[in-house]
Amino acid sequence: MHDLDGWETANTPQVLMVPGLDNSGPGHWQSIWQRETSWFDRADMGLWERPVRNVWVTKLNQAIRQTRAPVILCAHSLGCLAVAWWAALEGQVYGWPVAGALLVAPPEVDGPDSDPRLASFGPAPKIILRFPTVVVASRDDPFASFEQSRRLAGLWGAEFVDAGEAGHINAESDLGNWSEGRSLLDALIDGHTPPRQPIERLARQPHAPSFSEGAHQ
Repeated sequence: MHDLDGWETANTPQVLMVPGLDNSGPGHWQSIWQRETSWFDRADMGLWERPVRNVWVTKLNQAIRQTRAPVILCAHSLGCLAVAWWAALEGQVYGWPVAGALLVAPPEVDGPDSDPRLASFGPAPKIILRFPTVVVASRDDPFASFEQSRRLAGLWGAEFVDAGEAGHINAESDLGNWSEGRSLLDALIDGHTPPRQPIERLARQPHAPSFSEGAHQ
């Protein structure tokens, strides 16, 4: 557990990028955001090609504890599972030290078709995360079904965002600086629940179901 003293002296939250398998290259939106914003940092998870859950959780915990400011986690792919396992194994009071998390394209780690390199991260932890969380998923992600991603969001007590057909929401998705995702991150940084209108605009399909149609339950 962590004390709350940091809240009294912290100014700008620290955004901590948590990449997935093989790290995020220069064309990835995580790297672009980090280049554009001086107070964005990156967790060095190590073992990028051969991830081990406990090592990644330890590395993430070290990165989180190094700052006295509130931490906003911005994770992609396997980094999302690292965040969830950190929350399950380390624990915290609500909102400190992690004040929010944007979890993008969490991969399948439970099923028989999941990448064997991710085995130590499965099964996904079933825990309500003790910080405001947004899970973003694509309808044609090759590494996770849309329904599985929505199920994870429900298990973690997170807002669920439909990104339409955007692949694995990575550099290969050709998203550039992915302004829609940056809007979601900015909402977390500002300490607000993400507004519904920008969330609905993320869907790339013209007839994607809206909140009222039950798409984000």
